[in-house]
Amino acid sequence: MPPVLDDELTLAPVAVTPWHYHDLLGIMTLGSGKPDPFSRSCRFILMARFMIRFISDDLRDILGRINVSQVMAPMLPPVLLQAITTYLDYLHHEKGLADNTRAAYRRDIHRLAMLATRLGVEQWTTLSAEHVRRCLATLKLEGLSARSLHRWLSAVRQFFNFLIREGYCRSNPCLQVHAPKRPKKLPDTLDADQLSGILNVESDSPLTLRDHAMMELFYSSGLRLAELVALDLVDMDLNEGIVRVVGKGEKERIVPVGSKAIGSIRRWASARRLITPDDEKAVFVSRTGKRISRRQVQARVREWGRRQGLDAPLYPHKLRHSFASHLLESSGDLRAVQELLGHSDISTTQIYTHLDFQHLASVYDRAHPRARKKDDK
Repeated sequence: MPPVLDDELTLAPVAVTPWHYHDLLGIMTLGSGKPDPFSRSCRFILMARFMIRFISDDLRDILGRINVSQVMAPMLPPVLLQAITTYLDYLHHEKGLADNTRAAYRRDIHRLAMLATRLGVEQWTTLSAEHVRRCLATLKLEGLSARSLHRWLSAVRQFFNFLIREGYCRSNPCLQVHAPKRPKKLPDTLDADQLSGILNVESDSPLTLRDHAMMELFYSSGLRLAELVALDLVDMDLNEGIVRVVGKGEKERIVPVGSKAIGSIRRWASARRLITPDDEKAVFVSRTGKRISRRQVQARVREWGRRQGLDAPLYPHKLRHSFASHLLESSGDLRAVQELLGHSDISTTQIYTHLDFQHLASVYDRAHPRARKKDDK
């Protein structure tokens, strides 16, 4: 029997994900060697987080928000922790980075400090290139992808540049370290038929109307997950067909909303009043009437993809990729796609030109008489 399409999937079957293996490897790694209190505490949290994934979606969502490195931060040497705190304040007050971006930096730097502490490092000045290489090796063993390792090393490099500027260190040990080569991967997208099957939903259930409105908005306007979750009622003007979103770096942009998405949002707005208190500002809420979480949105989108029988998991960013790819394929206007996606650098948007070329190449191969191989005649 399939799980109920609801915010609460308590005791529903849970598929094993790469994060299960990540936590298991962490438990095994921390369980080896000297059983110091720091390692034992990390191991306990990882084990709890691993087990909770098989018990309840509600508890899994709560515990999933607990970052192991952040919980263990008070156990780090004071000298290491002081520099991290100063750096995070710099990212907040001087750089003005968004909350999610700062949280990612915090996780990466805390992870470095935890691994360095296990290697006997008590001051940032004593961290060497060899220490960084061993940290990278540990993270790779824990299952991090080449892409994640590149991001982690980049965050650590920037952290040490800050330490040098503030006089904490004299050199950057990361300059001599290179992350594993990462394969070039094009964004995953859906074709028109797949999207039609997912977005053609008929139901009067409030939560189904909400899910449909969210997916329509993802594809209609190319929103990021965090942007959709943060939407307030005042950000939307359905009469004008526009929505105001605040993206990365607190940059604001206005994006259009298609007629299909407007209709879905209006139907959800009528049902929303039944489960939401009058003072709630969020556009999309959970069954409790409070702003929906990112994890809940991911779970809902994934479930709809599973119900449609997609070969690969469906996630919010795949709908955003599909929006960009289909828009570029139809218009050919790369600069407009950049503005709609909120990319600060057009080189980020150019990845979609490769998808567009792939589409054109496949059309050419099918249609042009000189493109067909002899075997195909």
